[in-house]
Amino acid sequence: MLLSRESKEVVIIGAGPSGSIAAALLHQQGVKALVLEKATFPRFSIGESLLPACMESLKAANMLDAVNSAGFQFKNGAAFNWQGQYTAFDFTDKFSLGEGTTYQVQRAQFDKVLADEAERQGVEIRYQHEILSVDLSSDSPVLRVKDEHGLEYDVEAKFILDASGFGRVLPRLLDLESPSCLPPRKAIFTHIIDNIEDEEYDREKILVSVHPTSKDVWYWLIPFSNGTCSFGVVGEPEFFDRYPDNHLEALAELASEEPRLNALLSKADYPNPSGTIGGYSANVSTLATKQFALLGNAGEFLDPVFSSGVTIAMKSAELSVAALLRQLNGESVDWQSEYAEPLLKGVDTFRCYVEGWYKGTLQDVIFYPSPDPKIKQMICSILAGYAWDTDNPYVKNPERRLNTLAEICAAE
Repeated sequence: MLLSRESKEVVIIGAGPSGSIAAALLHQQGVKALVLEKATFPRFSIGESLLPACMESLKAANMLDAVNSAGFQFKNGAAFNWQGQYTAFDFTDKFSLGEGTTYQVQRAQFDKVLADEAERQGVEIRYQHEILSVDLSSDSPVLRVKDEHGLEYDVEAKFILDASGFGRVLPRLLDLESPSCLPPRKAIFTHIIDNIEDEEYDREKILVSVHPTSKDVWYWLIPFSNGTCSFGVVGEPEFFDRYPDNHLEALAELASEEPRLNALLSKADYPNPSGTIGGYSANVSTLATKQFALLGNAGEFLDPVFSSGVTIAMKSAELSVAALLRQLNGESVDWQSEYAEPLLKGVDTFRCYVEGWYKGTLQDVIFYPSPDPKIKQMICSILAGYAWDTDNPYVKNPERRLNTLAEICAAE
């Protein structure tokens, strides 16, 4: 059977945050991008605690008003808890310029807000359209697509942006997967009705708690505006072997093991099914060529501990679109130096702090009782998502600075 064939300037795989923002940014410049999304929206996703740096990307895509009007939980910082020690970071008291507040969001609603806003701006999104194969043998890539009725068709494009998130469409189809330098970890999670009555509990911050006896195991508690929370636990896969069947029971039991969470969640209800992801850290052999670029989690995912996933996704959308517009204008673009390396500067900064968290060096810094205010502002900027601000010494030389600071904190 002869398949139908279309021609588009740009095809974007996935209508999540990076895909919707990239499409909107291209549309602003007169480039019509076709977005192909396998799922229907709304659909569940984790990555619910945004960072203030995301707001800069939303502004650039003219989506901030839509997000501000959606009723999400206001967020102004992050709090950390371990063995009775509690410390908080106020994202408005940071080193880097830029927004200092953001939201904690149910991703099903948040992603739909962005996708709907992209469509309102004029972007075409086709839901339930799955990418079956990609042919890069000519200058213009060709995608084989299956629609919601099971019919197949081809789309020829000048360029492909893969914003497929954990689906990692192009890495899977083009054999680009590469081992992550981070060890495998597992997360179990659910949405709870928290019933928190403690008046001192700050719903405007994500709460990251460290397991009292296993410092490489940590909990997230992300409050939403409707009295519910996203609650999850992260650890090495072996840690969860004692809970082979019922992760809801595991979550409740693990909450009881941490004194602060035990008090906060003493009346919590667990009415929703649990979810799990394992071996989620991922890498690729290449992030971009003259035919495609990988955005966000399609290229690399680190770890949920500092909520960097959506920030990296949005930043990758901005950087890729800037380079792509030059290429579509006839300019020669070095995708390695003009996209991959700038993106990886921030990713590598986040990676350094993720590694420091699990080594314990960053925990020594975070729970240090008498931090230097200026240094805390610099660390706060990274926690707020400003991991590309090389004016910040803790971004410019993250590993050396963090290790030196941790040694000082541990020695005192």
